[in-house]
Amino acid sequence: MFIINCPFCGERDQSEFSAGGEAHIVRPKQPTELSDDEWADFLFMRKNIKGIQFERWNHAHGCRKWFNVIRDTSNDKIHAVYKMGEKPPSI
Repeated sequence: MFIINCPFCGERDQSEFSAGGEAHIVRPKQPTELSDDEWADFLFMRKNIKGIQFERWNHAHGCRKWFNVIRDTSNDKIHAVYKMGEKPPSI
């Protein structure tokens, strides 16, 4: 378990949140022109690296708002938290 600092509610236990996967995935500009393989890549292929990862989180048992987290997946250390639409901070 670890603590996440919700940008709207403050520090809370990880159990109050739901992970939403990799952050900053850009939707294709011309979706009707994508092949099946390109759609599969967009929908299912994620980095899922061991180390620094940019993720989306939802405060499911709190304010219910989405935000972004920069987290080291190897040790769960959170380097930064920022609201949706904001530029990621330098780490």
